[in-house]
Amino acid sequence: MLVRTLVVGLIVAGIGTLSPQVIANAVPYANCSEAKANGHCNIPSDSPYYQAKLDRDQDGLGCEC
Repeated sequence: MLVRTLVVGLIVAGIGTLSPQVIANAVPYANCSEAKANGHCNIPSDSPYYQAKLDRDQDGLGCEC
Protein backbone atom coordinates (compact mmCIF):
# COMPACT_ATOMS: atom_id res chain seq x y z
CA MET A 1 0.00 0.00 0.00
CA LEU A 2 2.83 2.40 0.84
CA VAL A 3 4.55 1.68 -2.48
CA ARG A 4 1.33 2.33 -4.44
CA THR A 5 0.78 5.62 -2.60
CA LEU A 6 4.36 6.65 -3.33
CA VAL A 7 4.04 5.78 -7.04
CA VAL A 8 0.74 7.64 -7.38
CA GLY A 9 2.24 10.66 -5.62
CA LEU A 10 5.22 10.68 -7.98
CA ILE A 11 2.94 10.44 -11.01
CA VAL A 12 0.76 13.31 -9.82
CA ALA A 13 3.83 15.42 -9.04
CA GLY A 14 5.27 14.60 -12.47
CA ILE A 15 2.11 15.72 -14.25
CA GLY A 16 2.48 19.15 -12.70
CA THR A 17 5.98 19.53 -14.15
CA LEU A 18 4.93 18.82 -17.72
CA SER A 19 4.54 21.95 -19.77
CA PRO A 20 2.56 22.18 -22.97
CA GLN A 21 4.63 22.45 -26.11
CA VAL A 22 4.38 25.88 -27.66
CA ILE A 23 3.81 25.89 -31.38
CA ALA A 24 4.88 29.04 -33.15
CA ASN A 25 2.34 30.52 -35.51
CA ALA A 26 3.59 31.37 -38.94
CA VAL A 27 3.24 35.06 -39.65
CA PRO A 28 2.78 35.85 -43.34
CA TYR A 29 5.43 37.99 -44.96
CA ALA A 30 4.57 41.34 -46.50
CA ASN A 31 6.78 40.59 -49.51
CA CYS A 32 9.57 38.35 -50.75
CA SER A 33 12.29 40.72 -49.57
CA GLU A 34 11.06 40.23 -46.02
CA ALA A 35 10.79 36.45 -46.49
CA LYS A 36 14.29 36.16 -47.93
CA ALA A 37 15.71 38.36 -45.15
CA ASN A 38 14.36 35.73 -42.74
CA GLY A 39 15.87 32.87 -44.72
CA HIS A 40 12.70 31.73 -46.50
CA CYS A 41 12.61 31.23 -50.24
CA ASN A 42 11.03 28.59 -52.49
CA ILE A 43 8.08 28.53 -50.09
CA PRO A 44 5.84 25.58 -51.07
CA SER A 45 2.10 26.09 -51.34
CA ASP A 46 1.46 23.79 -48.35
CA SER A 47 3.61 25.97 -46.07
CA PRO A 48 1.91 28.31 -43.61
CA TYR A 49 4.24 31.03 -44.98
CA TYR A 50 2.91 30.66 -48.54
CA GLN A 51 0.68 33.35 -50.01
CA ALA A 52 -0.50 33.65 -53.60
CA LYS A 53 0.87 37.21 -53.73
CA LEU A 54 4.38 35.78 -53.16
CA ASP A 55 4.06 33.40 -56.14
CA ARG A 56 4.42 35.52 -59.28
CA ASP A 57 4.29 32.67 -61.79
CA GLN A 58 1.65 30.68 -59.86
CA ASP A 59 3.71 27.46 -59.88
CA GLY A 60 3.19 26.66 -56.20
CA LEU A 61 6.48 28.14 -54.98
CA GLY A 62 6.54 31.54 -53.37
CA CYS A 63 9.60 33.81 -53.30
CA GLU A 64 11.72 31.68 -55.60
CA CYS A 65 15.46 31.90 -54.97
